Amino acid sequence: MRNINLFFRRFVQDDRGTSAIEYALMATLISLAIVTTAGTAGTTLSGVFTTIGNKL
Repeated sequence: MRNINLFFRRFVQDDRGTSAIEYALMATLISLAIVTTAGTAGTTLSGVFTTIGNKL
């Protein structure tokens, strides 16, 4: 039982993986921003090409 308590105490105090989690969250947010921007740009370009096609 003492080994289990010691393991959990060390696990809670260990912060070595914190940086990796923070980088993963930042990468996720950046990816989400890129996907959202690309989707908006794609919709806008589609409208532009539709307008040009209708005028031709």
